[in-house]
Amino acid sequence: MSVKPVAHAHDGAKFLEEKAHYHFHDERLWDVRQKRDQEMHILPEWQELRQKASEIKEHTLANLPEYLEQFEKNAKANGIHVHWARDGEEHNRLVNEILQSHHAKSLIKSKSMITDECEMREYLEPQGITVTETDLGERIQQLDNQLPSHVVLPAVQKLTGDVAALFAKHYNTDPNDNDPHSLTEAQRQAARPIILNADAGMTGGNFLVAETGSFVVCTNEGNADLSANVTGLHIATLGIERIVPRMSDLGVFIRLLSRSALGSPITQYTTHFRKPKKNGEMHIILVDNGRSDRLAMDDFWSSLKCIRCGACMNTCPVYRRSGGQSYGAVYSGPIGAIIDPTFNKTKYSTLPFASTLNGSCTNVCPVKINIHEQIFKWRRVLVEEHEIPFVKKEIMKMAGRLLASPRLYRAAIKGTNVALSTMPRFILYNYLNPWGKHRELPHPVKQTFNSWYRQNRLKSAQKQSEKGGQVQ
Repeated sequence: MSVKPVAHAHDGAKFLEEKAHYHFHDERLWDVRQKRDQEMHILPEWQELRQKASEIKEHTLANLPEYLEQFEKNAKANGIHVHWARDGEEHNRLVNEILQSHHAKSLIKSKSMITDECEMREYLEPQGITVTETDLGERIQQLDNQLPSHVVLPAVQKLTGDVAALFAKHYNTDPNDNDPHSLTEAQRQAARPIILNADAGMTGGNFLVAETGSFVVCTNEGNADLSANVTGLHIATLGIERIVPRMSDLGVFIRLLSRSALGSPITQYTTHFRKPKKNGEMHIILVDNGRSDRLAMDDFWSSLKCIRCGACMNTCPVYRRSGGQSYGAVYSGPIGAIIDPTFNKTKYSTLPFASTLNGSCTNVCPVKINIHEQIFKWRRVLVEEHEIPFVKKEIMKMAGRLLASPRLYRAAIKGTNVALSTMPRFILYNYLNPWGKHRELPHPVKQTFNSWYRQNRLKSAQKQSEKGGQVQ
């Protein structure tokens, strides 16, 4: 079955038409970015922390098998069951087998991007297992049958009116109640009975610690602690790249994570899980799902350093103005543009082009991933592997020839200035000119720099050169 590329530009344009949503989304995320900057300036050692975090991650990824084996050994010694999943299908099968062995029919889970990546809910529900998201934003997205829009703020694109209408549909609340506190309480009242009567609980995780065989979950709502402890069965799913060597390494990442994500000094809950609760059972599933293949990619392996803070998304002008849903993937924004093509080059071939390459994403990344450079490199790969539309490819070829020839370029500039001055508007603004859909073309200039230089400087420079030659 053929796969169509994500229509990012089309869906982003639709998001821009929803002016209230677009303005809120843009302003909310820029506010988070500014708070992140304030926290950065408070810590004089901020850049040293970033450098240290990057070095720890690079060292760990260079020795990944050894640290994963160390983690498995220590986790098993702690009484944890450790499982390995090559891909999403194997992950889902393992979760199902664990649940079936406990006759579990209801699963509560906290925020976990990797379960979305593996499409776990879609797999389990036909098996007769009810999966309920306990994170507020994730639950909103689940009720609306949408992927998360942001790695930290899953429902950031929604206004309170959207949530009120959604809760009225599913919880029979007042559709005109737009108070955030009231809506949060409605979710709490709806979720608590489900949580207290669940058969099993599931969490994701932010960090695995090889030295101790433990893992850490950072949240602001406390729902992960409920999901992990209310039932006797706790399943945790983490990508293999989430590992760090030592407990002392966590001090670096914990200081960077929440500051980069939300502009707050620390998350409300930073919970360490080391062994099962008394009379309970704990399972950890370590998921590869293409990560080993990405580790072997010379240009893209460093994307595995990502700690899922979302800082690159908060600063990205394209993401802020197109919304997370337009990316058609679990991971959106700049980090999604370099991660998603590793899963499916054809489907996500449009995403690396959804960038201005301004470098702001790289500047704010707490682990110093060269995001904008990888976006550029993905463009080259996609062109070489014929994963972009024919028309776009031919236009880029023509542009390349034009820019490579000074004579052709100057002639084109002259012709363009004449066209801008004389041609009717409908000829310049049509479907063949996507640039003109959202912006005005530049006004023609009276004189180009090249012609001005030739008139005012070139002859003078030639005379000076001739004089210099005569003196010699």
